Amino acid sequence: MKRLLTTVALLAALATPIWAVQPDEVLDDPALEARARVLSKDLRCLVCRNESIDESNAELARDLRLLVRERLVAGDSDDEAMSYIVNRYGEYVLLRPTATGANWLLWAAGPLMLLIGAGVGGGFLRNRSKATPETETLLNDAEKQRLAEIMKS
Repeated sequence: MKRLLTTVALLAALATPIWAVQPDEVLDDPALEARARVLSKDLRCLVCRNESIDESNAELARDLRLLVRERLVAGDSDDEAMSYIVNRYGEYVLLRPTATGANWLLWAAGPLMLLIGAGVGGGFLRNRSKATPETETLLNDAEKQRLAEIMKS
């Protein structure tokens, strides 16, 4: 049992996304490398979709990591490097898109739908409480006779 737990722990450690960045990608300057890692965590892998390029092992993620490092080595600031990549690949590459322009509607859609649903539900409950209860109508003699005939057959 102890051997099994050790094996599972080792496999879990090997599966961590920390090792997605290959040793040949790491910059010699620790400050530039730290900046590159921060930027890489904010960029979406276009293959994996909901994973940052820092965590992804996809070839395109590797290319994007190298591009980020290339821009930083060229002297770009963090904003300039991000702008370069966004201009090249579109805003979809950002894991946290900006809340401007058409994206504002996407950011606001969830809370708006919640408010609309609460309004519709509240209106339904209010109208339901104001409604007059329906009275039960009893069967007349002809209906009672027809029901008796149906029940006999």
